[in-house]
Amino acid sequence: MRLRTLGAVCATCATAASSSTAVAQSPTTIPSPVTTPVVVPPGDLHRAAKRQLVERHMSFARRLGHLRGDPLSRPERSRKRTVLHQLALPDLRASTKRVARDVRRAREHRFGGAPNVAIPPVLESIAQCESHGDPDAISAGGTYRGKYQFDVSTWASVGGDDDPAAASETEQDRRAAMLYRSGGPGHWPVCGR
Repeated sequence: MRLRTLGAVCATCATAASSSTAVAQSPTTIPSPVTTPVVVPPGDLHRAAKRQLVERHMSFARRLGHLRGDPLSRPERSRKRTVLHQLALPDLRASTKRVARDVRRAREHRFGGAPNVAIPPVLESIAQCESHGDPDAISAGGTYRGKYQFDVSTWASVGGDDDPAAASETEQDRRAAMLYRSGGPGHWPVCGR
């Protein structure tokens, strides 16, 4: 088996050698200029970067609409995407940064900024009445937990996860501010009067 393979290789080498000798012996062969093929990268990187930035911008714009309570409709999104594709890349970057900043501000406005959450004086008095301001407080029956004595379902209704008493005081303040904005002091029937 090895001899057959070796024989095939030798035959190929002999054929190549005889053809190269024939080329070397031809008198009027002019070497053609060597041209290197143009290497085209897979896809246009500028367009790909722009497409990615447009999608990032649209994601921020959709979040901003939801935070402001005015989500973008499908035609609005389509028009906005068309306008964004027409922008130059530096302008698109600047616009995306502005939208990201607006999302942060809207989030702080809606949920209260962290870590310095502005707590209305009414909530401070409710916290003092409910738990003496202790974020780890748990009622005698275990139903009400944390600084504002949330029950688990109320805590979940304002976006809280797990145990309210295990959350940071800042998060408890933020969730209480959300609850207060949605229904006033009526959520705390005894201490909210």
